[in-house]
Amino acid sequence: MRVAMIGTGYVGLVSGACFADFGHVVTCVDKDPSKIDRLEKGEIPIFEPGLDDLVAANVRDGRLFFALDGSEAIRSADAVFIGVGTPSRRGDGHADLSYVYAAAEEIAGLIEGFTVIVTKSTVPVGTGDEIERIIRERRPDAQFAVVSNPEFLREGAAIGDFKRPDRVVIGINDMDGETGARAKAVMTEIYRPLNLNESPLLFVGRRTSELIKYAANAFLAMKITFINEMADLCEAVGADVQQVARGIGLDNRIGSKFLHAGPGYGGSCFPKDTLALVRTATDAGSPVRLVETTVEVNDARKKAMAGRVEAALGGDLTGKTVALLGLTFKPNTDDMRDSPALDLVPGLISRGAAVKAFDPEGMEEAAKMLTGLTFVEGPYEAIEGADAVVIVTEWDPFRALDLDRVKSLAKGSVIVDLRNVYRPEDMRARGFDYHSIGRA
Repeated sequence: MRVAMIGTGYVGLVSGACFADFGHVVTCVDKDPSKIDRLEKGEIPIFEPGLDDLVAANVRDGRLFFALDGSEAIRSADAVFIGVGTPSRRGDGHADLSYVYAAAEEIAGLIEGFTVIVTKSTVPVGTGDEIERIIRERRPDAQFAVVSNPEFLREGAAIGDFKRPDRVVIGINDMDGETGARAKAVMTEIYRPLNLNESPLLFVGRRTSELIKYAANAFLAMKITFINEMADLCEAVGADVQQVARGIGLDNRIGSKFLHAGPGYGGSCFPKDTLALVRTATDAGSPVRLVETTVEVNDARKKAMAGRVEAALGGDLTGKTVALLGLTFKPNTDDMRDSPALDLVPGLISRGAAVKAFDPEGMEEAAKMLTGLTFVEGPYEAIEGADAVVIVTEWDPFRALDLDRVKSLAKGSVIVDLRNVYRPEDMRARGFDYHSIGRA
């Protein structure tokens, strides 16, 4: 199959490279000359483990291409995927669909023969209807179908998630009609390589597919927020949140994933998608109170983390130096979007602290969003002379710190572990004043 992928951001680039690895001929299109230039030189503009090798292999084998002008790729495509950004719109929290609709306008003028236009971007319910209206209005003669195919990729594990998915959701209207049946056949062929893994293709209506994506992310965000509130309760009553999480997670109805207490969720999906779902539900006259509360509690939690560090240092950060280990919202990514560090750093500085920080991959992005702190080249450089060490992101190098070296370099003995990487009894035995989340 011939595939055009509009957008070379996280979703577009990972999806395009994986489709090429399936054996399809894929052209990834982007309006940003610097991105296309870097990709053509073999440089990957995002950090995702294994993506550089995957892209290089498929470029070398003649299945993956990059272009500023998508005209030729779109004209010859069996399917055109829209994988552009849908950030939260300033002021009201709705998803900004301007890039999606601009892509639809461009596609409308170029498609030839029957073409499936697929929204891979995360979009609110009804977006596919509007894309179809745009194309139909511009090209009443065109033969096409608009399909929803949301992504469920975890940053840091995206390639594995794409190739071994729990399910592939495909939203098509009127599957019993000729156009719907043709669209289903095209999508089935595109994902045919997954038959080896017996990954289920879930065919549903287009609006249902759009809502599945938001509902999935909102549910996972609620699980994270739930265990974070349980962590606070554990601290109040003398229980252990990790044991609570294990005790409830062994119940198959609940499951163990996304029950890790911490400083609050962040990243490119959960914050904007929960907010967009809230706005969509409110506009539809069917508010989602649990999701609304999740958004409020998570925002408050991230802002409260600086207070935890302040309390660990006796209630006064004036003149103190705090070392931050990790800045990205999770390990194995350079993504700083809505990271807890974006609230933690200003909170510490406003309380009078000097902040030194190290992250294995995120410092370039962090420098665009944070000011007033010092970026250093390694964890021990951050720790040297610090009154407190704060583990913000659970990168592997921070899971196995040389604790004797930490003790000798740090000015104080305070460690605030926001990810529960270490065991309290071990840290106390080594003489640290150790503070974690939801544990005595």
